[in-house]
Amino acid sequence: MTQMYKTIGLLAHVDAGKTTFSEQLLYHTKSIKHRGRVDHKDAFLDSHEIERERGITVFADQAKIGYKGSTYYVIDTPGHVDFSPEMERAIQVMDYAIVIISAVEGVEGHTETVWQILQKHSVPTFFFINKTDRIGASVDRVLKEIHENITEDVYDFAESFNQGELDKGLTEFIAERSEVLLERYMEVGFDKQLWLETLKSMIQENKLFPCFSGSALKDEGIIEFFEAFDLLTKTKYVNEIDFAGRVYKIRFDDNGNRITFIKALQGTMSVRDHVSYGSGEDKISEKVTQLRVYNGQKFETVDQVEAGELFAVSGLSKTVIGDGIGALDEKTTFGIVPTLKSKVIYDTTTIHIKEVLESFQRLDAEDPSLLTHWDEHLQEIHIHVMGVIQLEVLEQVVKERFGFDVSFGDPKILYKETIETPVTGYGHFEPLRHYAEVHIHLEPTERNSGITFANVCHANDLSNGNQNLIRHHMFERSHHGLLTGSAVTDLRVTLLTGKAHNKHTSGGDFREATYRALRQGLEKAKNIVLEPYYHFKIKVEIDSMGRVLSDIQHASGTFSPPEMTEDKAIISGKVPVATFMNYSTEFASITQGKGTLRLMFGGYDYCHNQDEVIETIGYNKDADPEYTSTSIFCAKGHGYKVPWDQAEKEMHGL
Repeated sequence: MTQMYKTIGLLAHVDAGKTTFSEQLLYHTKSIKHRGRVDHKDAFLDSHEIERERGITVFADQAKIGYKGSTYYVIDTPGHVDFSPEMERAIQVMDYAIVIISAVEGVEGHTETVWQILQKHSVPTFFFINKTDRIGASVDRVLKEIHENITEDVYDFAESFNQGELDKGLTEFIAERSEVLLERYMEVGFDKQLWLETLKSMIQENKLFPCFSGSALKDEGIIEFFEAFDLLTKTKYVNEIDFAGRVYKIRFDDNGNRITFIKALQGTMSVRDHVSYGSGEDKISEKVTQLRVYNGQKFETVDQVEAGELFAVSGLSKTVIGDGIGALDEKTTFGIVPTLKSKVIYDTTTIHIKEVLESFQRLDAEDPSLLTHWDEHLQEIHIHVMGVIQLEVLEQVVKERFGFDVSFGDPKILYKETIETPVTGYGHFEPLRHYAEVHIHLEPTERNSGITFANVCHANDLSNGNQNLIRHHMFERSHHGLLTGSAVTDLRVTLLTGKAHNKHTSGGDFREATYRALRQGLEKAKNIVLEPYYHFKIKVEIDSMGRVLSDIQHASGTFSPPEMTEDKAIISGKVPVATFMNYSTEFASITQGKGTLRLMFGGYDYCHNQDEVIETIGYNKDADPEYTSTSIFCAKGHGYKVPWDQAEKEMHGL
């Protein structure tokens, strides 16, 4: 019988009991001999000193367990919002997810964020309502919250599913969602095996989300849940085709070796195989020097891995999280992005900037959302972060791993820029013995769509290789806007045409021409600043509603008409992160701890105080060392500069 591999992820809002749940799972499957506890600082998957000190999961570590003929890879993900990017990176390789919700606190803001990311990556999901032993626990109330705030297709399996028996309520629930099954039922009656197989397929296709309940701390309902989970899940991986995999994590071992963690999606990989990754001109082929299968912090080396397995390799030097490996070309895009940036502060008399930068670039490989950046103009290192807890953890990580102290400047809002009017941008780069010209059309796209690229350039005008170079340069880095120097977004860039020289066009010429064309286009457009927003959902007693609505308006937020219940008001809307990021403390005081405030990242939109932001940042577009809108032309053996507003007249391709 073919081995069935299943990668499952445990996800939750912080303190819902996720790590305790994972300890019970590992214990019941004989993967560990004794059950650790977060408060005892001995949980198997919270193996890093930082995690044990703080009592929270920071890194997405994995365990390997066997159960009834299947091999499970269990990934315990961070529950704190500051480490959401780490959670999403793990989600991309999950076959199934288990979302754990406290029976006391219920559905919280981060629970909804977790759900949205699972839906983005189409991961089939089970719910487990935990802490049913606690005072104030209510499974029924939490089920209602899941139904109202997450999905109507949730079903409580606790009493309906026992050792594979399906009760009438569940069969009706399934029949409502499957016309084929309903017709079959009407014709021949109940066929248990058919219904179970249909149930598995519905779960796998995200049409049904089973819910169970119990207490991880008291070990109530855990093994019963997992028996049902094992019965209701299936995977099918194929070995007899070319290898394809996905990079989901990168770490550096104690010797500084880069370790790339991969999910095998098809085929097999062996030690000493050459594998390719990246795309276009950046495609790389390297030899695998070691294969590792991890269980917590320990690993065993193996000679071969097959489809469905999680494993790690050494020998790949430039992998990036999200990369496709082998036959898989496309790269994963991630939805959770930091909205804050901070300056790295260190003692310049005892440590060299190069050492600090190299250390943060290594951390950047492990967590690409940091986007470590050396600002040449300010001579500073900047990183992107989710919040202050992440900065506190980073201080500890740097001290433990690299042996020096850092601190961070107060986090500042990460702004972006876009345009409101379509324009055509032109760039020409022709110092002596160099030549490239680029014409691009820029037009605004819907909010939070990023940068997209289209190409209408004819191969007679510019070779396909040079066209691909222009596309590559458009995506190789973020590009500075004119108002604040923030990253440009929400643009469709269309390559119209370009020119090269048979003898003089060389490596970097099209980079220069592309950057100048983009910048020249921005000079002609109407530019605007964007800022990050929260979607909020607030539940307060009616007596507090007026004050909360006033606070939202004062924070430049908007809201829909409140939903009224007998004694509560539910307010939903949108508010800038800048004005609301510290509101939770004030809210707790206003409501005396009786209200609930859920904040979810809601993307970017118009900046509510654009003029103030532009003035505060003080960006000088004409003094940016990395960008210029000026083109360079050549005459009589000498290059000369032409400003953006005159360059169009001198373009060779017009």
